[in-house]
Amino acid sequence: MEKEAKIGRSAAARQIKGRLLPRSFYEASPELVAPCLLGKLLAHHTSRGVIAGRIVEVEAYLGPHHNTPDPASHSYRGPTPRNQVMFGPPGHAYVYAIYGMHFCMNVTCDVDGVAGGILIRALEPVVGLHQMARNRGLGVNAAQRLLTSGPGRLCQALGLTREAHNGLDLTKRNSPLQIIDDKNVICDVAVTVRIGIRNAVDLPLRFTISGHTCVSGPRNLAPKRIFTP
Repeated sequence: MEKEAKIGRSAAARQIKGRLLPRSFYEASPELVAPCLLGKLLAHHTSRGVIAGRIVEVEAYLGPHHNTPDPASHSYRGPTPRNQVMFGPPGHAYVYAIYGMHFCMNVTCDVDGVAGGILIRALEPVVGLHQMARNRGLGVNAAQRLLTSGPGRLCQALGLTREAHNGLDLTKRNSPLQIIDDKNVICDVAVTVRIGIRNAVDLPLRFTISGHTCVSGPRNLAPKRIFTP
């Protein structure tokens, strides 16, 4: 029997209804899990209420065990104190700092001991938009794209940091950070090369909801293929 995610009692929290993704959802290779995350809700339960957005853009990063080398992945050279979460059980948040001022959130996948990660690159704001705007230092009428388009922006909008959220188990009902399936239907998924990296730039491992306005990156990046899940 499917369990409904309960992440709070506020009016905002009641808007987040659906099935909390189980660990088994993440127990596959990153390039297989990544497109399945599109359309799901990333929800952060805070002391001020729930902040949530729909995942519209992700990138898969392959582990060192994979047949395709991926030097762009943090796990490429094996486990370190920084990337240890990637080598643990799937379904956890891997949060790291970039440029000394921003954070990026990944979801771990594959099986325990085998590294794999999926970078959450963009969200469509759903719940807590005013709080997202405050967290981003923007006005309450700011365009949605300015709130959560890009991995650094979305972490700031949701209030995610490495110190507070790295290693959180996304599959637990009492976790402040969860990914929820509310049965939103995705029509088309576009696949392109990853962006913002220098290594393994030719791998088609970036997945987006085709044509969505909150997707980050250049608008003229031609997709390798488009499919309907």
